[in-house]
Amino acid sequence: MKHTKHCTKCNKNKPLSEYQARIINGVNVGQSYCRDCRATYKARIESYKRTNPKNNPNRMFVNGKYIPKTHPLYKPGNYKTFEGAAFSSLEGYEKSTEGYVYIICNPCWSNWVKVGMAVDAEDRCNQYQTSSPHRDYKLCYNKYFKDRRIAEKKVHEKLKKISTKYKGEWFKISVKEAKEIVNKI
Repeated sequence: MKHTKHCTKCNKNKPLSEYQARIINGVNVGQSYCRDCRATYKARIESYKRTNPKNNPNRMFVNGKYIPKTHPLYKPGNYKTFEGAAFSSLEGYEKSTEGYVYIICNPCWSNWVKVGMAVDAEDRCNQYQTSSPHRDYKLCYNKYFKDRRIAEKKVHEKLKKISTKYKGEWFKISVKEAKEIVNKI
């Protein structure tokens, strides 16, 4: 029975007691790295995780984009959408008033725009893309407000007075006219 093993990292022969156990067919063959090399390797990986922003457990990323701690829905982790982040910390979402009033359009419906509110307008537009095989929704404009709900309500009231038709958050009006209304709030 073999009592030493060659470490593939430090290139030294060491006793099996210097390796973490690895049992194959009832025999301890040990890991390929000795305990010292394995500890060094793990320390390098942990250091990389701390210094590489995408692997830092104290940072937030949504769809690969860094989100600062000042964001109202900030919660460390990696999320595909803000909706995923919001549902993971629902209390923050309900209390948050900050955000954007946005204008989304689609070339399939000329002169129709959707005016809504969201914590993150780009993320909201990306959610719309899943319902279109052409991914042709476009975020035409967005503006930040301290209270997005009140701002959206005011914009909707003004749009209802000047648009030729409306249905929910969709208004038959040009992007330019809708943008002017949002900017006046």
